[in-house]
Amino acid sequence: MVAKRIVAVSTDPDTQRCIGRACNELLVADDLSEGLDIIGTACPDLVVLGGKHTPTDVRALVEGIAQRGLNIPVAVAHHENPNAASDTYIAAGAWNCLPGAVLAEYLQSARKDPPAPMLSQPILDGISPHIHDSDKQYYVDACAAVVNMVGVSESMIDTVRLITLVAESRCDPILIVGETGTGKELAARAVHHLRHPAAPFVAINCAALTASLLESELFGHVKGSFTGADRDKTGLLELAGDGSVFLDEISEMPLDLQAKLLRVLQERVFRKVGGVEGIACRATIMASSNRNLLQESLENRFRRDLYYRLSVCPITMPSLSDPTRRRDIGLLAEYFLRTSTIHPGKSSRIKCLTRLAVEALERHSWPGNVRELRNVIERAILHETTDKIGLSSIEGHLAEYAALSADGPGLPIRDFSLAKAERELIGRALQQTEGQKSRAAALLGISRATLYDKLRLYGLGQYKGGGPAGQSNADPLDAAERIGASA
Repeated sequence: MVAKRIVAVSTDPDTQRCIGRACNELLVADDLSEGLDIIGTACPDLVVLGGKHTPTDVRALVEGIAQRGLNIPVAVAHHENPNAASDTYIAAGAWNCLPGAVLAEYLQSARKDPPAPMLSQPILDGISPHIHDSDKQYYVDACAAVVNMVGVSESMIDTVRLITLVAESRCDPILIVGETGTGKELAARAVHHLRHPAAPFVAINCAALTASLLESELFGHVKGSFTGADRDKTGLLELAGDGSVFLDEISEMPLDLQAKLLRVLQERVFRKVGGVEGIACRATIMASSNRNLLQESLENRFRRDLYYRLSVCPITMPSLSDPTRRRDIGLLAEYFLRTSTIHPGKSSRIKCLTRLAVEALERHSWPGNVRELRNVIERAILHETTDKIGLSSIEGHLAEYAALSADGPGLPIRDFSLAKAERELIGRALQQTEGQKSRAAALLGISRATLYDKLRLYGLGQYKGGGPAGQSNADPLDAAERIGASA
């Protein structure tokens, strides 16, 4: 199981820390009631119960999750109770019951991507020893490799250099901006890896929680500070220790909470909700946004003083529509194909993308950036029936976007159809291969029989070779193998 967001229902700091290291975002609840509130709002990938909870608590939590129409597994971290009977917890509905450290190690191993393919052309010498030589093609340097920040274009080289510069400085806070799906959290993790490699990285999505829950998660609260606060709670700023706190989508943080965050940034001290004791904030604070925060501040949707405090040396993540990053699209597509776990059987069988498929990906504008590209490749893996991802497996998504975009590339909406687009591409492939059917089929990522059917459908039999009725004298089968190998 890959769990990016986890809710930990536990008051034990050790449980919180070890589980926090195994996910991108950790939300902490003191009891079942608070846990269910957070689960209903944040929709995590996994819920972890501390071992002091009973099998009855597990059953109540599982039922509460089901009543909210959710299907989220519940695990028990029982290092607080070494003699816990795993079978009783699992019988009550737990997905698993393990010692906390073992559970964390399992979750961490599940998050690691499988090894990249055996390729060549290293980008930089001196890359980290644990990165295989075959993996270097995908990354600018070792730091980018550690967080899987794929890309070797000019814009990515500049971005990684800025990340390194900021990480090696004492800049705090750090602002990371960019369009949705460009990998802002990866940039934050890269800074963290360079600056605090052995300390916790705690992430929280400011848009995923209500104002009161977000404040409690950040600062913690003291017993009796509000209804239901029956015990003290440790906030993420304290939980991060000497590590990093990443505030994703900070533009969605309420204005009154922005004022409290500004005070923390200026004084490096905070108080729990309802508390009077000052707690030192030692963590590096990083924030991200896909909005223009300066414009947001001018329109009074974001505090201008907080913007200026954050914007010391902002890191801008380049979008895939950036002309200097277009060369990364094919590299990203290949990386996602070779590391996808969406369908292990198919992923191991599909070897590459055809040339026409890569060209189509490079022409797309990618409003969802890297996240959108990954989704397209995973969808193509599910649909593909051959050993290469062809144009037919990706054109549905590209056509769908073109149909929704009034000023998008390609044919006007009133004249657009998949049939017209397919006929045009088949004609182009036949023209490029001088009518050789096997080569054209290989370029399109379809079988020769399917190509013949489409030639009859679209009346393209006049090309050299003439379809089934007339065989070409220059249509060697090994040409398809050569094209497929180089696609």
